[in-house]
Amino acid sequence: MVSTDRLDQSEMPATRYEQLVQSVVDYAIYMLDPAGHVVSWNAGAERIKGYRADEIIGRHFSLFFTAPDCAEGRPELLLRQALEQGVAQDEGWRVRKDGTQFWALAALDVIRDEHGVIIGLAKVTRDITDRRESALQLDAVRAQLFQAQKLEALGQLTGGLAHDFNNLLTIILSSARLAIGSQDPARVQRLLEHILDAGQRGTQLTQQLLSFARHRQLSVTRVTPTELVESTRGLLAHALPDAIQLIERQQADLPMIEADAGQLQMVLLNLLFNARDAIEGEGCIRLEVDSVELAGEVDGLHGHFVRFIVHDTGQGIDPQVLPRIFEPFFTTKAFGKGTGLGLSQVYGFAKQSNGAISVASQLGEGTCMSLYLPVTHDTR
Repeated sequence: MVSTDRLDQSEMPATRYEQLVQSVVDYAIYMLDPAGHVVSWNAGAERIKGYRADEIIGRHFSLFFTAPDCAEGRPELLLRQALEQGVAQDEGWRVRKDGTQFWALAALDVIRDEHGVIIGLAKVTRDITDRRESALQLDAVRAQLFQAQKLEALGQLTGGLAHDFNNLLTIILSSARLAIGSQDPARVQRLLEHILDAGQRGTQLTQQLLSFARHRQLSVTRVTPTELVESTRGLLAHALPDAIQLIERQQADLPMIEADAGQLQMVLLNLLFNARDAIEGEGCIRLEVDSVELAGEVDGLHGHFVRFIVHDTGQGIDPQVLPRIFEPFFTTKAFGKGTGLGLSQVYGFAKQSNGAISVASQLGEGTCMSLYLPVTHDTR
């Protein structure tokens, strides 16, 4: 005979489940009826939201939403989505009892009886305010680093740009002086055309610089590789010595990619600057762009990618150093010649863009950097 003092077996799971739910303090776990009213409340909900069970049970869960969210009908939308699809997830500001707000990650799941009829919803909410603030701070630091890299690149471009602007000014001033002293209308016309042409080239160069240096919000857009490479080449041309030849090859009809255009241009300049610095005396840099299909051979990537290849005929990278080149602040350049952040930024950009960066190098033969970015399938 079974003792009547023993706890009924059918009650034990429910009791233990209730103990488990009540012991959780990092998550607000509670139930709603199909209309959205609170029917249960755990210790985590009290800690996060500030209400005791007797203060909140029976009230509508829209109480936790901000006034703008309620005005937009966000609580009703989430409730309807959960009832129709079985689950709903949301992330946004929520309001505590004392009126303060926190950034919440919430999930709604329907609960059904043994006949499949919806009898309520399970609601789990987590306060991720600290995580969100950390992410925002990281984004701000990343944006500052990106702008600092731009300024460093502009510094490297300065010498060549000053030379080009000086040539343009020489043309303008010389032509103007000759035009003033000339009595031949046809010659004056030719000189004025020279002045106009030099001024237009200076304007184009200035616009390129302003576009590159402008501090703007980082954002992912659809990028045409050909246009971006042409813009980058226009900047790089002013930073290459006469002894280094730039050879460019692009595959016809390259597909579009999704990336932050400003960051991608900065990444290409970093790769090209490194290639330039690796060459002592005469040499050659090849910039190639094509599309490839990957089947896991590069960082396990699969699918259609655009590949940017920067190959130099420089001194190559020591095999012992090669595994460390993407580490932040690691550089083989002399003091004051580099920050050690360029290649780490390239690596971070590739990973954030769901792509990859690979390197192949032989001492005395040069280095080849290959950047892979996924093709966009958006046909808009």
